[in-house]
Amino acid sequence: MKTYTNSGNIDTRSGFGAGLEVLGQQNENVVALCADLTGSLKMDAFKANHPERFFQVGIAEANMIGIAAGLTIGGKIPFTGTFANFSTGRVYDQIRQSVAYSGKNVKICASHAGLTLGEDGATHQILEDIGLMKMLPGMTVINTCDYNQTKAATIAIAEHDGPVYLRFGRPKVANFTPDDQNFEIGKAVQLTEGKDVSIIATGHLVWEALEAAKALNEAGISAEVINIHTIKPLDEDAILKSVAKTKCVVTAEEHNFLGGLGESVARTLTQNHPVPQEFVATEDTFGESGTPAQLMEKYGLNAAAIIEKAKAVIARK
Repeated sequence: MKTYTNSGNIDTRSGFGAGLEVLGQQNENVVALCADLTGSLKMDAFKANHPERFFQVGIAEANMIGIAAGLTIGGKIPFTGTFANFSTGRVYDQIRQSVAYSGKNVKICASHAGLTLGEDGATHQILEDIGLMKMLPGMTVINTCDYNQTKAATIAIAEHDGPVYLRFGRPKVANFTPDDQNFEIGKAVQLTEGKDVSIIATGHLVWEALEAAKALNEAGISAEVINIHTIKPLDEDAILKSVAKTKCVVTAEEHNFLGGLGESVARTLTQNHPVPQEFVATEDTFGESGTPAQLMEKYGLNAAAIIEKAKAVIARK
């Protein structure tokens, strides 16, 4: 099977910061807004090099969304930055009314998503944001897997006309996708070919899916791994093409199984090609304080959990 090399662990939020700085140099219409978390969102370079296009709004996330919506009227392309919990749950009404309803060209960029926020605990670890955002009409939802992909996605969404939710994280994780990749919104990336089980993963779980596929291959199980970086619009063709071969699927995400990638895949399968499915996700629960590694282990969001689910779903065929 095809193997991937980790070029060095690095946080995906740094990929966002790097991509934003590229946009600052390339597109004078790109502006950035932050809710008192410039360092955490890695927006320092944009702030330093393009101060006239950077707006520090303070701990006033609702106001930030309103300002961003207004800036689009003058042709600007605003990128808002704060933690995923504050980017969605705290300002859902403002996003719905001021951005989604009128199709404003706002890019809502959200760091520290999921359990891997770590020690800050359950109040900051949003696990329902993908569901919240994908239900908004016209909202594109992207969840990247590593530094390189996050950088590429940040640059790509500036060319997309319409609201986007870009989700990334805090911890240093494997960086394994090409640094010169062409990020195509709505187009899944097939990482390995397999015939026994499809593993469809997003975000931090993509590398875990590759590690699981490697172990499964050594056990004589051929796993196909697909990186779904765009949850909405979903690349249904890639999913259906894969399950037509494997006849079963495991979905893996750092999100509640209610409302996340797994449910979108299940809907696609139900409507087109029903096959057994297993979910690697949190199970209708809040998180807690702990290191990212401890939490991913406790809540079953790692390669070991994917391996277990893959064997279970194969047995159901």
